[in-house]
Amino acid sequence: MRYYDLKKEIQGEVLSRIDIHLEGDDAAVSELIETVILEKGKEHYISTIQKMSIKQEVFNAIRRLDLLQELIEDDSITEIMVNGAEAIYYERDGRLVLWDKHFESIEKLEDVIQQIVARANRHVNESSPIVDTGLEDGSRVNVVLKPVAINGPILTIRKFAKVPITMERLIMLDAISEEAVAFLEKLVVAGYNIFISGSTGSGKTTLLNALANFVPKDERIVTIEDSAELQIQGVENLVKLEVRNANTEGENEVTIRDLIKTSLRMRPNRIIVGEVRGPEVIDMLQAMNTGHDGSLSSGHSNSVSDMISRLETMILMGMDIPLAAIRKQIASSIDIIVHLGRLRDKTRRVLEIVEVEGYADGEIKLNSLFEFKEEITGTNNYLAMETGEYSAADSFKVMGHLQNTGNKLKNQRKLQAAALSLE
Repeated sequence: MRYYDLKKEIQGEVLSRIDIHLEGDDAAVSELIETVILEKGKEHYISTIQKMSIKQEVFNAIRRLDLLQELIEDDSITEIMVNGAEAIYYERDGRLVLWDKHFESIEKLEDVIQQIVARANRHVNESSPIVDTGLEDGSRVNVVLKPVAINGPILTIRKFAKVPITMERLIMLDAISEEAVAFLEKLVVAGYNIFISGSTGSGKTTLLNALANFVPKDERIVTIEDSAELQIQGVENLVKLEVRNANTEGENEVTIRDLIKTSLRMRPNRIIVGEVRGPEVIDMLQAMNTGHDGSLSSGHSNSVSDMISRLETMILMGMDIPLAAIRKQIASSIDIIVHLGRLRDKTRRVLEIVEVEGYADGEIKLNSLFEFKEEITGTNNYLAMETGEYSAADSFKVMGHLQNTGNKLKNQRKLQAAALSLE
């Protein structure tokens, strides 16, 4: 009997025997699977390896996320992308790989999707085909169904480390320099408002987590997110808020703007907004500028100047005010912008740390404090830089370091108030 048919038969038999008393008992379900496998082993030859494999796969199909559970449990995988039932990709070490497994059918994939969203009290269907949610381990999930996704259903899972990556680990990975970390730590403690910018997958959330761990432990922090991802450690006075999508009638939605406004009544020392994408940036900047120093947030951009332009555009999405007033608001609210990026070798690096110096002559003045300087070493690096081409088999690695530009921090008032010095 073929492996697939045998597994399907065993799974069907297990499901037929599960009663309401077993549904929430993993150990009992596992024991039942073993019993059925032993029974089938009397009818068909099943090797020891096949028994172990069938047991795990049937258990995952019934109690976990089916074949995706294998990728979920692999700590070396950072992202899982399911393009319909036939194609599953995963990211490891910054590179995409097509998996040799796939779902048995569209219906089975849809069952897994419904299982994921139901656990988070969300819903997704043809009338509401897009949803953002998360798994119990904090992984971020995005679902897009037909008819929006032509080759759907599309499921994307962004995994996060079970143990949050610390600044020490980022230094070891050469994502940031020791000097820059020491500098940022003092700024966080002193209450500078820091904004993290970068492209998709550049490590914004990872750095946001690491920076948040520099916040003094006796302060009250309120985090606001689309889907809970932040893993702030060691802060007892922590309030975590998450948006709520509208119900099937289009009512009872709770937006990031709503959460920022209500957080101001919670007596926070600092507010951390996981990511801003729209008009909520107005409320975030106002919170930063009205006594909540040391707040943190992030946004998508390709450069620091691009992030400034995007912030201006997001404000205009929710408020019709002169550009000069918008730029003054940004300049008076954000103190530091940390920009991250993914280099050609797929590594994630801090590329620039910039001070928002102020507003003058109709422009936001920036003061670059740290910049990533690339070094050309070795023939392979040189050729790859010249042609823009390299293969996964090459030992290509972008060499370089985040270096101090020599420019001094202009606005040191908060440091002085905290009795700190950069010397």
